Amino acid sequence: MQPSPDEKPDARQAVISPTRNDPLLHTLSEAIGGPLGDHAAPGIVRSGFWTPERVLVILTALAAVLGVVIKGYCRVNGWTTPQHFYAACYSDLPVLFKERGFADGILPLLGQGAPFEYPVLTSLIAGLTALVVPGTGTTEARATGYFDVNAVLLAVMWIVAVVATARSNRRRPWDAAMLAIAPGAILAGFINWDLWSVALLAVGMYLFARNQPVWAGVLIGLGAATKLYPVLVLGAIVLLAVRTGRYRPLWLTAAAAGVTWLAANLPAMLLDPRGWVYFFDFARDRTAGFSSIYFAWNLVVERIRYGAPLETPAVNVIATVSFSLACLAIAFVALHAPRRPRLAQLTFLIVAAFILTNKVYSPQYVLWLIPLLALARPRWRDFLLWMLAEALHWWAVWMYLGATTSGGPSTNNIDSPYYVGAILLHMIAVGYLCARVLMDIYEPSGDPIRLSRQDDPQGGAFDGAPDALTWADLRRKVSAGLRAGRA
Repeated sequence: MQPSPDEKPDARQAVISPTRNDPLLHTLSEAIGGPLGDHAAPGIVRSGFWTPERVLVILTALAAVLGVVIKGYCRVNGWTTPQHFYAACYSDLPVLFKERGFADGILPLLGQGAPFEYPVLTSLIAGLTALVVPGTGTTEARATGYFDVNAVLLAVMWIVAVVATARSNRRRPWDAAMLAIAPGAILAGFINWDLWSVALLAVGMYLFARNQPVWAGVLIGLGAATKLYPVLVLGAIVLLAVRTGRYRPLWLTAAAAGVTWLAANLPAMLLDPRGWVYFFDFARDRTAGFSSIYFAWNLVVERIRYGAPLETPAVNVIATVSFSLACLAIAFVALHAPRRPRLAQLTFLIVAAFILTNKVYSPQYVLWLIPLLALARPRWRDFLLWMLAEALHWWAVWMYLGATTSGGPSTNNIDSPYYVGAILLHMIAVGYLCARVLMDIYEPSGDPIRLSRQDDPQGGAFDGAPDALTWADLRRKVSAGLRAGRA
């Protein structure tokens, strides 16, 4: 069971062995001698230097190095179109360094009239890291230096996220290996600054698991000031508060998140109000982004010359309504399931719904879901199948962009039907993971976490809490109210 808040930090707990617990790893381990023995006691018997966390940090560092090596062509030959697409080494970091004035010392949101299409903290990170790049002017060498500076910081955030994920369930630290060596993270980790928000949310969930809702809210607020999606975890907390009747963690977390987000945004609001609101205006006015279902629809319509493409206002409405309906369905599941869902399960479903219905679906959004899946459903077979789909999409999007920007011979390009197929494949893969999580919610006997005799390791005050309101209770109350009204 989850340790109590007053448990000593050095108290030892049995650690779940992946080769014992995961069917795929159990089978694969036969090639190296089989699963861990029945009489071994990991977590209780000291493991010496090679603790799970240290191994995970080393694995993450190696994965980060590999992620930078993949960008090797661009680091040597420059970040130019269409070569950075065809070499699959594209990154927003050097491109924005050259195109947004960072090479000339312009800092977003500091009253310099330089609008930037990212939230406050990401804008500050983007601008401040440019100041440490030696030299002057917009050169490929400086762009590569800017990429390297940010890559180091992103690698640190990756490690922070892995450690926080490992600590979020002390009995299952090895689940964080999904994030440590994730092919999706290796391929997409250095495209943009998303690993900052991934790390902040991971630490926030760790703190919530340790019954520290105020500090959890602070980290969630900082995460939302970096990328908006971390705020979605509050939706999962709302649903668990309703089901358990324990509202104090919700109020403390939400209040701390709101105050922190406002504190991070207020200076920009005052110094550069037009620059601050630009992010929201840009998000509202932009057309359907690459790899979204709406972009795929428009490609199909253009290809077959039948039907009407979706314009921005229509996409905004469809995306908003679709996500709202998905949230209502998740709320129904949270109250209807025979056993209270876990925080990680609900958070994964909400974030996945947001990604699938959003009008932007950038390749790096895979980073948002990896640590949540490691906590919601740590099963390696499903994880690797998903990673395969994401890797195919990652390749397809660069080949498609290369085709649309190159004007080169068709032998170098990928046609739109293949790109649409890759979009549908990786969306279907995410939908499959959602279905598996829903199955675990309705059949807890198949949930890897509850098979480990745990209730909700990330749930904090909700862990082990009895139900206060379920769907059946709500129906009875509504029925009683209707009968009373007729009387």
